Amino acid sequence: MPLFPSYDALRRTLGTTSSDSRTGAQDHHQQTKPNSGPTPYQARLDLYPAYSVVDNAKDKAKKLGAEAVKDLEAASQLAQNKTGHIQMYTGKYYAACTVGGMLACGLTHTAVTPLDLVKTRRQVDSSLYKSNMQGWRLIYRAEGLRGIFTGWSPTFFGYSAQGAFKYGFYEYFKKTYSDLAGPENAYRYKTALYLSASASAEFLADIALCPFEAIKVRMQGATDPTKSFRGTADGLTRITAAEGVGGLYKGLYPLWGRQIPYTMMKFASFETIVEMIYTKLPGQKSDYGKAAQTGVSFAGGYLAGILCAIVSHPADVMVSKLNAYRKPGEGFGAVTSRIYKDIGFSGLWNGLPVRIVMIGTLTGLQWMIYDYFKIFMGLPTTGGPAKPEQLDHKK
Repeated sequence: MPLFPSYDALRRTLGTTSSDSRTGAQDHHQQTKPNSGPTPYQARLDLYPAYSVVDNAKDKAKKLGAEAVKDLEAASQLAQNKTGHIQMYTGKYYAACTVGGMLACGLTHTAVTPLDLVKTRRQVDSSLYKSNMQGWRLIYRAEGLRGIFTGWSPTFFGYSAQGAFKYGFYEYFKKTYSDLAGPENAYRYKTALYLSASASAEFLADIALCPFEAIKVRMQGATDPTKSFRGTADGLTRITAAEGVGGLYKGLYPLWGRQIPYTMMKFASFETIVEMIYTKLPGQKSDYGKAAQTGVSFAGGYLAGILCAIVSHPADVMVSKLNAYRKPGEGFGAVTSRIYKDIGFSGLWNGLPVRIVMIGTLTGLQWMIYDYFKIFMGLPTTGGPAKPEQLDHKK
């Protein structure tokens, strides 16, 4: 359908000029009074070539989009044919959720490494940069584009492992706890169910993440590139050589303190927000296509991410400080007390605005990628459970 009305439609509606040489113009002029020039409301014919260019570009974009959709659907069908039909809550289902979580977290966290880099350095030393833009500018001048992405490799490996554990075990614990509670109680206390399932999953996911997080924070917190690790393997080797395996896990407690509340908020608020969105929309969730459902996932994830950033930010500051300043053999309570004395309560919120932007975007993209991968594998998107029939009958 063309974006602009045709010339004939405009001519019939707004009139024509006496010099019009288009077909049929002479017959029309014999029936109307001749005009000396274009009327004030007449369309400018010199703009029609521009309209044509816009229409052609739009048509090409539609064709390319349609071809891309066909390619994705073909790839999806091929993947489903290879894996076979995936039944809900089977080993194949949890494996698919694990892969989806790995892609969602690994790719998104790696993409926002520049944001994480400046945030971490400002948390370690609040006087280092006056603003995020100044931080990126100074890092780029000193270290180039490679410096802007300092810490990308431990970020990729660490958050890929964390995402795999987090999403895979969340689906597993959610189903397991629902079965233990029964359908009626699972629906009545669904928020408690989301909180407990996500906390259990994150407890395990952080054990996989912690060594890579220690390397990432030390790489990003070192303002002297010559003293930083050259990569993930170099970080693993040097930390274990100097501090043993325990050196990789000395930030585990504050990581749990940061990530478990974050993930509880992330999953519980997402499920609740998505359910609310579909309740407000006309029709059922199944009435909406893939693009609409992934759009809802992104919106719900972004809103959930804002809440996550606020809840987990003080612990995030502690993780950055602890990995950078904890002395060998120093107890967790002692170093935490020492850091708090140095920065105070206000210091716990340093870097919050940039983290809200980062975490909101991250969480929205993660849920969008995760749910799209589920659609790709022929599975339903994540959302609140349907109300059991028993509850409707009791009303």
